[in-house]
Amino acid sequence: MRVIEVDGVVKRYRDVTAVDDVSLHVEQGQIYALLGLNGAGKTTLIRMLLGMIAPTAGSVSVLGAAVTAGERSAWARVGYLVEAPVAYPELTVRENLHLLRRLRRLPGGTDEVIERLALTPYADRRARTLSMGNLQRLALAKALIHTPDLLILDEPVNGLDPAGVVEIRTLLAGLAHQHGTTVLLSSHLLTEVARLATRIGIIHHGRLLGEHDTNGLEQQRRRRLNLITRHDAAAERVLHEHGYQPRPAPDGGLHLIDERALARPEEVATVLVQAGVPPTKLLIEEEDLETYFLRIIGQPIGVGDA
Repeated sequence: MRVIEVDGVVKRYRDVTAVDDVSLHVEQGQIYALLGLNGAGKTTLIRMLLGMIAPTAGSVSVLGAAVTAGERSAWARVGYLVEAPVAYPELTVRENLHLLRRLRRLPGGTDEVIERLALTPYADRRARTLSMGNLQRLALAKALIHTPDLLILDEPVNGLDPAGVVEIRTLLAGLAHQHGTTVLLSSHLLTEVARLATRIGIIHHGRLLGEHDTNGLEQQRRRRLNLITRHDAAAERVLHEHGYQPRPAPDGGLHLIDERALARPEEVATVLVQAGVPPTKLLIEEEDLETYFLRIIGQPIGVGDA
Protein backbone atom coordinates (compact mmCIF):
# COMPACT_ATOMS: atom_id res chain seq x y z
CA MET A 1 0.00 0.00 0.00
CA ARG A 2 1.30 3.45 -0.91
CA VAL A 3 1.11 5.76 2.08
CA ILE A 4 2.59 8.83 0.35
CA GLU A 5 2.23 9.73 -3.32
CA VAL A 6 3.91 12.82 -4.73
CA ASP A 7 3.49 13.39 -8.47
CA GLY A 8 5.21 16.16 -10.41
CA VAL A 9 5.17 18.60 -7.50
CA VAL A 10 6.50 22.12 -8.07
CA LYS A 11 6.67 24.99 -5.60
CA ARG A 12 7.66 28.46 -6.75
CA TYR A 13 8.05 31.67 -4.80
CA ARG A 14 8.04 34.37 -7.48
CA ASP A 15 11.28 33.73 -9.40
CA VAL A 16 12.61 31.07 -6.97
CA THR A 17 11.77 27.40 -7.56
CA ALA A 18 12.07 25.66 -4.17
CA VAL A 19 10.78 22.27 -5.38
CA ASP A 20 11.12 21.35 -9.03
CA ASP A 21 9.03 18.51 -10.53
CA VAL A 22 9.47 15.98 -7.71
CA SER A 23 7.74 12.59 -7.81
CA LEU A 24 8.15 9.94 -5.12
CA HIS A 25 6.16 7.16 -3.51
CA VAL A 26 6.48 5.71 -0.03
CA GLU A 27 5.14 2.27 0.83
CA GLN A 28 3.61 1.20 4.13
CA GLY A 29 6.22 0.32 6.76
CA GLN A 30 9.07 2.03 4.90
CA ILE A 31 11.46 4.47 6.50
CA TYR A 32 12.05 6.90 3.65
CA ALA A 33 14.69 9.61 4.05
CA LEU A 34 14.88 12.82 2.06
CA LEU A 35 18.57 13.62 2.01
CA GLY A 36 19.92 17.02 1.02
CA LEU A 37 21.95 20.01 2.05
CA ASN A 38 20.31 22.85 3.95
CA GLY A 39 18.13 24.75 1.50
CA ALA A 40 17.73 21.80 -0.87
CA GLY A 41 13.91 21.87 -0.66
CA LYS A 42 13.32 19.15 1.97
CA THR A 43 11.28 21.25 4.39
CA THR A 44 9.25 22.84 1.59
CA LEU A 45 8.30 19.39 0.32
CA ILE A 46 7.36 18.24 3.84
CA ARG A 47 5.22 21.35 4.36
CA MET A 48 3.33 20.49 1.16
CA LEU A 49 2.83 16.91 2.38
CA LEU A 50 1.23 18.31 5.53
CA GLY A 51 -0.95 20.82 3.69
CA MET A 52 0.83 23.77 5.31
CA ILE A 53 1.50 25.25 1.88
CA ALA A 54 -0.04 24.50 -1.50
CA PRO A 55 2.04 23.29 -4.46
CA THR A 56 2.29 25.48 -7.53
CA ALA A 57 1.80 22.37 -9.67
CA GLY A 58 1.47 18.62 -9.18
CA SER A 59 -0.42 16.57 -6.61
CA VAL A 60 0.16 15.10 -3.16
CA SER A 61 -1.78 12.38 -1.34
CA VAL A 62 -1.27 10.93 2.13
CA LEU A 63 -2.88 7.72 3.39
CA GLY A 64 -5.11 7.63 0.33
CA ALA A 65 -6.43 11.18 0.75
CA ALA A 66 -5.52 14.10 -1.50
CA VAL A 67 -3.80 16.86 0.45
CA THR A 68 -5.87 19.99 -0.05
CA ALA A 69 -6.89 22.91 2.12
CA GLY A 70 -10.28 21.38 2.93
CA GLU A 71 -9.34 17.71 3.24
CA ARG A 72 -8.38 16.63 6.76
CA SER A 73 -9.51 13.01 6.85
CA ALA A 74 -5.94 11.68 7.20
CA TRP A 75 -4.62 14.04 9.87
CA ALA A 76 -5.79 11.94 12.83
CA ARG A 77 -3.43 9.21 11.56
CA VAL A 78 -0.39 11.46 10.98
CA GLY A 79 2.27 12.60 13.45
CA TYR A 80 4.74 15.28 12.47
CA LEU A 81 7.65 17.43 13.54
CA VAL A 82 8.58 20.29 11.23
CA GLU A 83 11.47 22.69 11.72
CA ALA A 84 12.07 23.89 15.31
CA PRO A 85 10.37 22.06 18.21
CA VAL A 86 7.55 24.07 19.79
CA ALA A 87 6.11 23.82 23.31
CA TYR A 88 4.25 26.00 25.81
CA PRO A 89 7.26 27.34 27.75
CA GLU A 90 5.55 27.78 31.14
CA LEU A 91 3.98 24.32 31.13
CA THR A 92 5.84 21.19 32.19
CA VAL A 93 6.59 18.33 29.84
CA ARG A 94 3.69 16.37 31.33
CA GLU A 95 1.32 19.35 31.09
CA ASN A 96 2.26 20.00 27.45
CA LEU A 97 1.45 16.39 26.56
CA HIS A 98 -1.71 16.31 28.69
CA LEU A 99 -2.98 19.45 26.96
CA LEU A 100 -2.31 17.92 23.56
CA ARG A 101 -4.24 14.78 24.58
CA ARG A 102 -7.22 16.93 25.59
CA LEU A 103 -7.09 18.92 22.33
CA ARG A 104 -6.99 15.69 20.31
CA ARG A 105 -9.58 14.06 22.60
CA LEU A 106 -7.32 11.07 23.11
CA PRO A 107 -7.95 8.52 25.87
CA GLY A 108 -5.33 7.41 28.39
CA GLY A 109 -2.41 9.18 30.02
CA THR A 110 0.98 10.48 29.01
CA ASP A 111 3.33 8.26 31.02
CA GLU A 112 3.91 5.74 28.21
CA VAL A 113 5.07 8.30 25.65
CA ILE A 114 7.15 10.13 28.29
CA GLU A 115 8.94 6.90 29.11
CA ARG A 116 9.36 5.95 25.45
CA LEU A 117 11.15 9.24 24.71
CA ALA A 118 13.33 9.02 27.88
CA LEU A 119 11.66 12.14 29.33
CA THR A 120 10.77 10.69 32.75
CA PRO A 121 13.50 12.68 34.63
CA TYR A 122 12.17 15.89 33.03
CA ALA A 123 8.42 15.21 33.17
CA ASP A 124 7.73 17.93 35.76
CA ARG A 125 10.13 20.54 34.41
CA ARG A 126 8.86 23.57 32.53
CA ALA A 127 9.54 23.41 28.83
CA ARG A 128 11.53 26.67 28.89
CA THR A 129 14.15 25.03 31.12
CA LEU A 130 14.80 22.08 28.76
CA SER A 131 17.90 21.67 26.63
CA MET A 132 17.54 21.70 22.87
CA GLY A 133 17.85 17.92 22.82
CA ASN A 134 15.06 17.43 25.36
CA LEU A 135 12.84 19.94 23.56
CA GLN A 136 13.36 17.77 20.48
CA ARG A 137 12.34 14.70 22.52
CA LEU A 138 9.21 16.51 23.68
CA ALA A 139 8.34 17.42 20.09
CA LEU A 140 8.77 13.77 19.08
CA ALA A 141 6.58 12.70 22.00
CA LYS A 142 3.85 15.04 20.74
CA ALA A 143 4.17 13.54 17.25
CA LEU A 144 3.84 10.00 18.66
CA ILE A 145 1.18 10.57 21.33
CA HIS A 146 -1.71 9.26 19.20
CA THR A 147 0.19 6.25 17.76
CA PRO A 148 0.05 7.50 14.15
CA ASP A 149 0.18 5.35 11.03
CA LEU A 150 2.50 7.89 9.38
CA LEU A 151 5.29 9.94 10.93
CA ILE A 152 6.70 12.94 9.02
CA LEU A 153 9.82 14.29 10.68
CA ASP A 154 12.02 17.20 9.61
CA GLU A 155 15.59 16.71 10.93
CA PRO A 156 14.42 14.59 13.91
CA VAL A 157 17.84 14.20 15.58
CA ASN A 158 18.72 17.90 15.63
CA GLY A 159 20.15 18.89 19.00
CA LEU A 160 20.45 15.34 20.32
CA ASP A 161 23.66 13.95 21.76
CA PRO A 162 25.06 10.68 20.33
CA ALA A 163 23.16 8.56 22.86
CA GLY A 164 19.94 10.38 22.01
CA VAL A 165 20.50 9.84 18.29
CA VAL A 166 20.84 6.10 18.88
CA GLU A 167 17.67 6.07 21.03
CA ILE A 168 15.62 7.85 18.36
CA ARG A 169 17.03 5.59 15.66
CA THR A 170 16.04 2.52 17.68
CA LEU A 171 12.60 3.96 18.40
CA LEU A 172 11.81 4.74 14.75
CA ALA A 173 13.12 1.38 13.54
CA GLY A 174 10.94 -0.37 16.13
CA LEU A 175 7.84 1.56 15.08
CA ALA A 176 8.39 0.63 11.43
CA HIS A 177 9.36 -3.01 11.91
CA GLN A 178 7.05 -3.97 14.79
CA HIS A 179 4.02 -1.76 14.25
CA GLY A 180 4.10 -1.08 10.50
CA THR A 181 4.39 2.67 11.02
CA THR A 182 5.54 4.50 7.90
CA VAL A 183 8.23 7.14 8.48
CA LEU A 184 9.30 9.93 6.16
CA LEU A 185 12.15 12.00 7.50
CA SER A 186 14.53 14.64 6.20
CA SER A 187 18.20 14.93 7.03
CA HIS A 188 21.53 16.24 5.76
CA LEU A 189 23.42 13.42 7.55
CA LEU A 190 23.92 10.52 5.15
CA THR A 191 25.77 8.33 7.65
CA GLU A 192 22.90 8.50 10.14
CA VAL A 193 20.25 8.08 7.43
CA ALA A 194 21.99 4.99 6.04
CA ARG A 195 21.73 3.32 9.45
CA LEU A 196 17.99 3.90 9.69
CA ALA A 197 16.25 4.38 6.36
CA THR A 198 15.18 1.59 4.04
CA ARG A 199 15.09 3.98 1.07
CA ILE A 200 16.77 7.32 0.39
CA GLY A 201 15.80 10.11 -1.99
CA ILE A 202 18.57 12.62 -2.72
CA ILE A 203 17.26 16.14 -3.27
CA HIS A 204 19.37 19.07 -4.44
CA HIS A 205 18.31 22.54 -5.61
CA GLY A 206 14.71 21.36 -5.40
CA ARG A 207 15.16 18.37 -7.72
CA LEU A 208 15.10 14.69 -6.80
CA LEU A 209 18.41 13.44 -8.20
CA GLY A 210 17.81 9.77 -7.47
CA GLU A 211 16.43 7.17 -5.11
CA HIS A 212 18.34 4.26 -3.59
CA ASP A 213 17.56 1.31 -1.36
CA THR A 214 20.05 1.61 1.48
CA ASN A 215 21.09 -2.03 1.15
CA GLY A 216 22.31 -1.15 -2.35
CA LEU A 217 24.48 1.79 -1.32
CA GLU A 218 27.58 -0.42 -1.22
CA GLN A 219 27.26 -1.03 -4.96
CA GLN A 220 26.95 2.70 -5.64
CA ARG A 221 30.10 3.78 -3.81
CA ARG A 222 33.36 4.00 -5.74
CA ARG A 223 36.34 1.80 -4.88
CA ARG A 224 39.95 1.91 -5.97
CA LEU A 225 43.16 0.01 -5.38
CA ASN A 226 45.92 2.29 -4.13
CA LEU A 227 49.52 1.19 -4.45
CA ILE A 228 52.95 2.67 -3.87
CA THR A 229 56.27 1.28 -5.08
CA ARG A 230 59.85 2.56 -5.04
CA HIS A 231 59.65 3.05 -8.83
CA ASP A 232 56.11 4.08 -9.74
CA ALA A 233 56.92 4.83 -13.40
CA ALA A 234 58.29 1.31 -13.87
CA ALA A 235 55.33 -0.18 -12.00
CA GLU A 236 52.91 1.74 -14.21
CA ARG A 237 54.62 0.38 -17.34
CA VAL A 238 54.54 -3.22 -16.04
CA LEU A 239 50.85 -3.00 -15.12
CA HIS A 240 49.96 -1.61 -18.55
CA GLU A 241 51.82 -4.56 -20.14
CA HIS A 242 49.61 -6.95 -18.13
CA GLY A 243 46.36 -5.32 -19.19
CA TYR A 244 45.69 -3.10 -16.17
CA GLN A 245 44.83 0.59 -16.34
CA PRO A 246 46.87 2.29 -13.58
CA ARG A 247 46.61 6.05 -13.09
CA PRO A 248 48.96 8.34 -11.16
CA ALA A 249 47.46 9.39 -7.84
CA PRO A 250 47.52 13.13 -7.01
CA ASP A 251 49.37 12.48 -3.74
CA GLY A 252 51.86 10.00 -5.24
CA GLY A 253 51.70 6.35 -6.12
CA LEU A 254 49.19 4.74 -8.46
CA HIS A 255 45.58 3.73 -8.31
CA LEU A 256 43.50 1.25 -10.27
CA ILE A 257 39.74 1.11 -10.60
CA ASP A 258 39.47 -1.89 -12.98
CA GLU A 259 37.18 -4.63 -11.67
CA ARG A 260 39.93 -7.20 -12.27
CA ALA A 261 42.35 -5.38 -9.97
CA LEU A 262 39.70 -4.77 -7.30
CA ALA A 263 38.56 -8.40 -7.34
CA ARG A 264 42.09 -9.89 -7.10
CA PRO A 265 44.58 -7.37 -5.71
CA GLU A 266 46.99 -10.21 -4.87
CA GLU A 267 47.49 -10.77 -8.61
CA VAL A 268 48.55 -7.13 -8.98
CA ALA A 269 51.08 -7.65 -6.20
CA THR A 270 52.40 -10.84 -7.85
CA VAL A 271 52.88 -9.13 -11.21
CA LEU A 272 54.85 -6.31 -9.59
CA VAL A 273 56.99 -8.61 -7.44
CA GLN A 274 57.90 -10.77 -10.44
CA ALA A 275 58.87 -7.62 -12.39
CA GLY A 276 61.17 -6.45 -9.59
CA VAL A 277 59.03 -3.48 -8.47
CA PRO A 278 57.23 -4.85 -5.38
CA PRO A 279 54.58 -2.64 -3.78
CA THR A 280 55.38 -1.01 -0.48
CA LYS A 281 51.70 -0.27 -0.02
CA LEU A 282 48.65 -2.04 -1.46
CA LEU A 283 45.25 -0.99 -0.17
CA ILE A 284 41.65 -1.03 -1.43
CA GLU A 285 39.94 2.22 -0.51
CA GLU A 286 36.20 2.88 -0.70
CA GLU A 287 34.66 6.33 -0.75
CA ASP A 288 32.81 7.08 2.46
CA LEU A 289 29.12 7.94 2.52
CA GLU A 290 29.68 11.68 2.74
CA THR A 291 31.97 11.64 -0.29
CA TYR A 292 29.42 9.57 -2.21
CA PHE A 293 26.68 12.07 -1.36
CA LEU A 294 28.78 15.07 -2.42
CA ARG A 295 29.67 13.33 -5.68
CA ILE A 296 25.99 12.67 -6.45
CA ILE A 297 25.09 16.34 -5.96
CA GLY A 298 28.06 17.45 -8.04
CA GLN A 299 30.65 18.34 -5.39
CA PRO A 300 33.15 15.44 -5.55
CA ILE A 301 36.00 15.21 -3.06
CA GLY A 302 38.40 12.55 -1.84
CA VAL A 303 38.03 9.12 -3.39
CA GLY A 304 35.21 10.47 -5.53
CA ASP A 305 37.84 12.31 -7.58
CA ALA A 306 39.21 8.99 -8.83
